[in-house]
Parts: sequence; structure tokens; C-alpha cells
Amino acid sequence: MLAAFRQYGIQPGPLLFDRNPELVWALLASFFIAMIVLLFINLPFAQLWAKLLLIPNHYLYSGIALFCGLGIYATSGAVFDLLMLLGIGVVALIMRRYGYPLAPLMIGMVLGPLAETSLRDALLSSVGDFSILVSSPITWSLYAVLAIFIAVSVITAIRGRRKHLTSQLETIDA
Repeated sequence: MLAAFRQYGIQPGPLLFDRNPELVWALLASFFIAMIVLLFINLPFAQLWAKLLLIPNHYLYSGIALFCGLGIYATSGAVFDLLMLLGIGVVALIMRRYGYPLAPLMIGMVLGPLAETSLRDALLSSVGDFSILVSSPITWSLYAVLAIFIAVSVITAIRGRRKHLTSQLETIDA
């Protein structure tokens, strides 16, 4: 949808409501009607959709990978993006193999470009002064909350590991 907006010269973002209100309200109305139509279409097929859960994981993963590759190639047409998808898939496979959580990788891939754009905008508005990132009390409080969350997660991980090791030692001693 963003590509279609840009193709027709419409700038997506918060000002879209001011610049093209008739388009926004028409889209919202069409989404509402589409949801109602989809509800009536999909209700009779609910049991069929539930049977999709019986598909073995390796078929499901390969199908998802196929559609991801098709989607990436359809949007950009660049082979580099497909190779990046392959690289991210290999990294995710290695992380899953060795027990690392995949959620941070996925969140980083989704929010990384947004964070980069926001950092670039902040630096442009401050004429390249990095002190803008730590100059207000709000940022200090957000950094403090972030540090507290990181400290709590590290402490709980250490306690969980200690508990696990002591339980293993107790089973060995017994």
C-alpha cells in the first residue's frame, strides 16, 4: 500500500489525514467492509483452516520461506535482498539450533530501519550533535528504565542458571 501511495504521488504519514482525508476515510470504510465480508466468507471454513495446523513443520517452513522470497523479489526485484533473506535465515537457523531466542532478531529486523531513520532525523535536526540523544530529562528517565529492565533480566537469568546448576549437582550427589 505504501508503494501504491508513492506511485501516485501521495506522501504516507501523519499528514495524510490532512492532505487527503477523502482517501483515508474511503480506505477505512473499505477495510471495515472487507473485514465483514471476510468474516462471512471464512466462518464456514473455520474447520478447514484449523486443519492447516496438521501440516508438518518442514512443509510449513518451506512454504513460508517461498512466499517470503516471492514477496521480497516482487517488492524490490533485487537479488541482494534475496541473498540477505537467505543470510538472515541461516543466522536464525544457527540461533535456533543453539537455543538462542529468535524474537530479538525478528524485532531488530523490523524496527532496525525505523530506528536508523529516526536517528538520522534527530541528527539532522541537531546539525550532527550527538548530545541531543542525552540532553533532556525524558531521555535520561527512559535510559534509566531501560537499564533497570536489562539489569533485572540479567539477574533473573543468573539466578535461573544457578538454580539449574544446583539442582543438577543435587541429582548427581543423590
